[in-house]
Amino acid sequence: MKFVLDPSIQTKIRRMKARVRWRESPLQALNIDQTRLHLDLNLDITDDAAIAASSEGNAAPHPFSFLALGDSGSRSYYNDNPQRRVAEAMVAQSKGCRFVLHTGDVVYLVGSREQYPKNFIEPYREFLLGGESPRSIAYDAMCFRLPFLPVLGNHDYYDLPVIFGFLLQLVAPLRRLLRNQINLDIGWHGSFQGDAYARAFLDYLAALNDKQLHKHLQKNYTAIFNQHRCLRYQPGTFTRLPNRYYQFRQEGIDFFALDSNTFNAPLPLAADEHGKQHRRELVAQREENLLLKQALLQESLSLDGQNRIQASRLADHYAKLEQIEEQLRDIDKQLNDALSANVTDQEQLNWLIQGLIDSWRDEAARGRVLYFHHPPYVTETSKWAQGQTLAIRHRLRQVFDQVSSAVLERVEARSLVDLVICGHAHCFEYLQTGETGHGDRQIHWLVCGGSGFSLRRQRLEGPDLCEPNGAGEQKVVATSKLFIGRAGHGSQMQRPYSFARIEVAGTAQFPIYNIHPQVVERIDHRWVETSLAPITINTSIPGGGVELSA
Repeated sequence: MKFVLDPSIQTKIRRMKARVRWRESPLQALNIDQTRLHLDLNLDITDDAAIAASSEGNAAPHPFSFLALGDSGSRSYYNDNPQRRVAEAMVAQSKGCRFVLHTGDVVYLVGSREQYPKNFIEPYREFLLGGESPRSIAYDAMCFRLPFLPVLGNHDYYDLPVIFGFLLQLVAPLRRLLRNQINLDIGWHGSFQGDAYARAFLDYLAALNDKQLHKHLQKNYTAIFNQHRCLRYQPGTFTRLPNRYYQFRQEGIDFFALDSNTFNAPLPLAADEHGKQHRRELVAQREENLLLKQALLQESLSLDGQNRIQASRLADHYAKLEQIEEQLRDIDKQLNDALSANVTDQEQLNWLIQGLIDSWRDEAARGRVLYFHHPPYVTETSKWAQGQTLAIRHRLRQVFDQVSSAVLERVEARSLVDLVICGHAHCFEYLQTGETGHGDRQIHWLVCGGSGFSLRRQRLEGPDLCEPNGAGEQKVVATSKLFIGRAGHGSQMQRPYSFARIEVAGTAQFPIYNIHPQVVERIDHRWVETSLAPITINTSIPGGGVELSA
């Protein structure tokens, strides 16, 4: 039996469209753009100078800051909660910030509504209206003091097999192993194909009748951009997102939030001898992972979750088991030819292509930032070789190649986008692509996936990421310049959890991004917060003018 169920891409798209009543006639009649968000600024969350600037207009850009995190959604375990420690550090860093970006996997393990109180509302209570009494906040009625702008992670879509959820609630030994022993957050069910996330964060229009819908649209879709009405995000009053993917602008920077879960299906295996060999290798990897999974589960049964030393070993086993399950799902998708047969969310990718082209042609837009869950470039131990990593990279390259062809005369020496922020890999990492031969050349990539769930190590092969060059050789396409994740062993184990504060400054033409990695780590029985030296990206200099301080 599969441990979790991942809905098909077609199901994810269809269900999410129904929840926001995608392009139904009442929204079309009002000329509403369901992918555009307008952020109303609030005096409580930013400075007077920033309030004076128009986030959508042509005024001279003011410096602003935002926070970025991801893969955070774990509960307390063994009398501690790394996610809560990260949230506390975020509160201290949030002064002057305009908003928070979340790269997905908001709650674990299967995105269930049951997990939101412990795994999200309580840890981030300072960011929520009424957060002084977090138990009184319903997961589908959250209102944020500071704009909290997430995207969907794979766990936010996961479900449980019905029989598994039933057995888990009734069979004591299974509950002991999977809940008390290795702290899996499991209830009766899962996300209901992303429904819990949609009710928590999206403007869930499916819950309204026609009369309620008309009133709601007239009240909340009052912002105007490019002659379209769009959703107004009002901190402390109304804090909903228009869709599973969307865009907004701050001080001339266009932010594009994507749902990478619907264009990450592994590419079909080739029918030639190389493809057949790869299939054999995948089958062997699958068998090896199944044996390792069985051994870890067996050993976990003999460990006491109430003993701190053994509890640490259980936590490590949990991390390895979750990683193995992820690898098995990825292998199964690659081996399933029917599942891999060019299934992708082309509607979303076309939207991104047109959005980037429009942004480059808009004199008021001076920069572009993308954020989504699955990283195309990463050196975390299990991700680079996964089928979905290759698929994301392949499909984004197709997007960037088309955009590059359309706006090449405007781009000159700059990269097509200034910064891409992802999650999924449980670490913090900064990488830069080189001459890839595609439109993703010289792009800066930030992985923010180490904000609370089990951390992962860097792969042993080193910081350079290589691809075949077509002549039987490997070429370097990207290089990791900073990696923060699990390291060491035994009593020397290091678990540095992380997020980032990003400051945006620069001129009306060329933004400068100062990325400040923030680390929260338990050292000698106490939690220590550290702000690392910043990474500076200057878009006025070819290649980004990166400055990575020691």
